[in-house]
Amino acid sequence: MATSVQNRLHPSLANAVSRCRRAFLLVGIFSGLINVLALTGAIYMLQLYDRVIPSHSTPTLIALTIIMVVLYAGYGLLDYARTRMMTGIGMRIERTLRDDIHAAVLLLPLRSRTAGDGLLPVRDLDQIRSFLSGPGPTALFDLPWLPFYLALVFMLHPWLGAVGTAGAVVLLALTMLTEIRSRKLASDAVKSGTERQATAAGQHRNAETIRALGMTGRVNLLWARLSEAHLADQARASEMVALYGTISKVIRFVLQSAVLGLGAWLVIQGQATGGIMIAASIMISRALAPVEIAIANWRGFVSARQSAARLSAVLHSLPQAADVTTLPKPTAKLAVSDLWVAAPGEAKPILQGVAFELAAGDGLGIIGVSASGKSTLTRALVGAWTPMRGTVRIDDATLDQWPPDELGAHVGYLAQEVELLEGTVAQNIARFDPEAPDEWIVGAARPAGVHEMILHLPEGYETRVSDRGTGLSAGQRQCIALARALFGDPFLVVLDEPNSNLDADGDAALSRAIQSVRQRRGIVVVVAHRPSALAGLDKVLVLAGGRVQAFGNKDEVLRQATKPPPAAAAASGSRLTVITDN
Repeated sequence: MATSVQNRLHPSLANAVSRCRRAFLLVGIFSGLINVLALTGAIYMLQLYDRVIPSHSTPTLIALTIIMVVLYAGYGLLDYARTRMMTGIGMRIERTLRDDIHAAVLLLPLRSRTAGDGLLPVRDLDQIRSFLSGPGPTALFDLPWLPFYLALVFMLHPWLGAVGTAGAVVLLALTMLTEIRSRKLASDAVKSGTERQATAAGQHRNAETIRALGMTGRVNLLWARLSEAHLADQARASEMVALYGTISKVIRFVLQSAVLGLGAWLVIQGQATGGIMIAASIMISRALAPVEIAIANWRGFVSARQSAARLSAVLHSLPQAADVTTLPKPTAKLAVSDLWVAAPGEAKPILQGVAFELAAGDGLGIIGVSASGKSTLTRALVGAWTPMRGTVRIDDATLDQWPPDELGAHVGYLAQEVELLEGTVAQNIARFDPEAPDEWIVGAARPAGVHEMILHLPEGYETRVSDRGTGLSAGQRQCIALARALFGDPFLVVLDEPNSNLDADGDAALSRAIQSVRQRRGIVVVVAHRPSALAGLDKVLVLAGGRVQAFGNKDEVLRQATKPPPAAAAASGSRLTVITDN
């Protein structure tokens, strides 16, 4: 059942194609006119051989030539217009789908494991648009006119029509064989290309480490091996299409010449004229040309079809958008109940049965050994990862009752791995809200302790940064990301190791930021590996093995965690241990 759902065209994709129905109809009409006008050459040669040459009539030759030029001009204009329309169809389909595809690119890593760099849906959309803008689709529109041309050849002489039909059957069989043989090869090429791209992206992100650890030669060998595998897949796919394309071209040439030879024999036998011989050869060539073009572009057709299937599967995997009631700004509490969370695409839970509640003005520090589930909990609190079971509620509303953008306005989040987006410092702090007031941007930078640092940048708040924060130190990137988390005075602020790259001044600014959130009756949750991050917090939650070991007042929990165990407990090895990395 699931397979049939994935194979079915997603409504968004079907709607994008349906919206182009009139354009496709016009392309079909233009294709009909083009194929009728394509008879110009055959009719012109027929008239020359059977009328002009026997009559030696120069005026007739001039008149026919003028008509031929006008008709071919019309043919050219229609063909150009048809190509422009197909390009427009490809662009319209992309414009219709691009928001859904971009949403999928952003959401899929949070819902399932993604292969490669996660941009395959974007490349699939590009593949569909490129195919529609190429010669392949127009050849498909011309193929239905094959019987029309063969019928005309039959009218000229049955034997000529029989030879043309036999050739058409052979070429159509080659088309089907091309489809069968190239399908898996094209899929293998996409798969190896995705793996190659993912490896290159990972090596690019870790260029410093690779250089410092002397791994350049070894990663070059890995890259070369993957590249060779991809090139081999590409070559096999290309060679298969090229082989059948060459065979079809040879068959068409042979068939066109065979029609001329048969026509000459019919002329000798008095069953046809020279004009019929030439006209039949031209018509056969025109009739079979779309088959040859289709075979030559079959790889693009297969790739576009596979791209459409993958896009449908991706869109089917996304949750359906539902209308929800706009909720008031949260002001009261955060409640977590029986929370079980696994990493996207995994079945084994990282968090198990986590439960706690915070009121407005509370500050919670989450501590525990590495891999205890601290970062997983922060991702669940802000709605980045969907729980397997249990709920996260803000003012009694579960996170899925908020539209994502509305929820985001009430949430501040600083991830463990700090990332900035391509743009200016101001745009990053303002979360790329084009209508963000300047005072809000500065108002977020000041408590994060980054306002003065920004003013010393080459262009201040308008200084551009790359997605990797090039030109900024790790501490500067972290402070700007902290300001982004504080932008708009969100009710819930979740900070995952916010002082991992901060100096003493940065730690002091972080403490002030935490206090400012609590003073305005917001809630702060901080993952702490350094004790200084607990300053300004009043509650602590201890995680171990994905379960809550302790939760309550900070001083009481830390006192219990560090209190020496009784002798009996020590003998059995039973005690609560909290490890913080300094």
